[in-house]
Amino acid sequence: MANFYTDNPSLKHHLHHPLMRRIVELKERNYADKDKFDYAPVDFEDAMDSYEKVLEIVGEICGNTIAPNAESVDQEGPSVKDGRVTYAKGTQINLDAVRKAGLMGIAMPRRYNGLNFPIVPYIMAADMVSRADAGFENLWGLQDCAETLYEFGSEDQRQRYLPRVCGGETMSMDLTEPDAGSDLQSVMLKATYNEKDNCWYLNGVKRFITNGDSDIHLVLARSEEGTRDGRGLSMFIYDKRNGGVNVRRIENKMGIKGSPTCELVFRNAKAELCGDRKLGLIKYVMALMNGARLGIMAQAVGLSEAAYREAYAYAIERKQFGKAIIEFPAISEIISLMRAKADASRAMLYETARLVDIYKALDDISKERKLTPEERAEYKKYSKLADAFTPMGKGMTTEYANQNAYDAIQVHGGSGFMKDYTCERLYRDARITNIYEGTTQLQVVAAIRHVTTNTYLNRIKEYETMDFKPELGDLKQKLVAMTGLFENVVNMVTETKNSEYIDFHARRLVEAGAHCVMGYLLLLDANEDDSFRRSAEVYINYGQAEVDKIYAFISKFKHEDISYYRHQA
Repeated sequence: MANFYTDNPSLKHHLHHPLMRRIVELKERNYADKDKFDYAPVDFEDAMDSYEKVLEIVGEICGNTIAPNAESVDQEGPSVKDGRVTYAKGTQINLDAVRKAGLMGIAMPRRYNGLNFPIVPYIMAADMVSRADAGFENLWGLQDCAETLYEFGSEDQRQRYLPRVCGGETMSMDLTEPDAGSDLQSVMLKATYNEKDNCWYLNGVKRFITNGDSDIHLVLARSEEGTRDGRGLSMFIYDKRNGGVNVRRIENKMGIKGSPTCELVFRNAKAELCGDRKLGLIKYVMALMNGARLGIMAQAVGLSEAAYREAYAYAIERKQFGKAIIEFPAISEIISLMRAKADASRAMLYETARLVDIYKALDDISKERKLTPEERAEYKKYSKLADAFTPMGKGMTTEYANQNAYDAIQVHGGSGFMKDYTCERLYRDARITNIYEGTTQLQVVAAIRHVTTNTYLNRIKEYETMDFKPELGDLKQKLVAMTGLFENVVNMVTETKNSEYIDFHARRLVEAGAHCVMGYLLLLDANEDDSFRRSAEVYINYGQAEVDKIYAFISKFKHEDISYYRHQA
């Protein structure tokens, strides 16, 4: 029996990170639920045991149901008829399996029939689901929307909708429109309040909506007549039971074919306001997108893992010139770097998830009571770090997923170009990860201020002060040198005080910082578990070469050279 949790020891390693004790303490509120729910943990060890057991169930479903269905789902895909979507047969089997196992609403509080899991084990489940079938992760992972509803909806809305999600109903976030992609300020779907009915009605079109025929939708719409910017947008809840929304068509996509990406038509669709008017984009969508970006990071990590495993398995089996191709240096180097990128991506994913876990739990507690001064300082620290690590992590992990998928095909050679091999599907599935929920270029826009204000550098310096085993000393010194170059190149760019120059080099600066961050995270993993030593060595050597290149490019670059890169008509 295949199990995607037990066959990957790195998951257990990240689950048992020292910060988990604080995360569980905050999430469980001193285990107050133990007297109300028979499945609530009584202490930290009991909670961790619960996470382990559920993750083993997820791993088993991924290995024995979702992964075996992935090929048929990719071939069949969903269909639309009379405005309604029908999933591929394998997708429906997958959904039935996770519903039966009670895996919907994992992170929701128990009072809404959830499991009250922290983000780390929830994201770990998403990591495994993505390794099995990245397209299905888009359906299962959209329960992220429930977090936004929980955070900003009224108690009445929580009581009516969250138990339905925990019971297995699906969700979607309806943001994008034909003329409003990344620029969500341009959203024009109209929300009109009818005083007679005491109800809102939605009219317009949404496009590129993942799982667009879901049961419960969060919809961004223009509630303030005469406005054209983000201040006129509000968030609404649409219940499919009320009717008024039809699927016009399903997009014919390159990859993640099991996930229906829909164009929706709203015709007097009855909806209810979620939260306050005018805060739809400014507050609620930003929170929703950050959660979604963490989910895409998990999707990217799962794809990186799958691509590595496909390449490795092929490389040890495929014989050329009398020996396995993995014995050739050109192939072994590719395989080693794929493993290192997958491990570095996973380290970044779970570091980010831990940061989010702590600040989210403290934010939730602040709605119940006043935080202590120590808790307020803790909240401020972790919310800032989460805000910094989310875009950097989303950008780097999704780029690495694409690189690993590319390299998996390269290892397979001509066979990898054929649909007979899984790596061909992984290549197509990975391509969307660095596009949706904000392209890599938009992640850089979000991350660069944390470069120029030294958020990343200060965190790197914290890693530097930690105790490492003597045998890791040489690797640490390489990271110290890399950090010095990163600091120098940031100063070199920012001291110009030229915004165009800073923007031009922003991606290089963010990537240089990311190599230092991810290098240290892998070194910390190797410090606790020697099985990460090889990946740490490979990645830090790789990162050192990349930072050297970035430094060399920028140090020789003149501001007037930017003109070479401007579009010429």
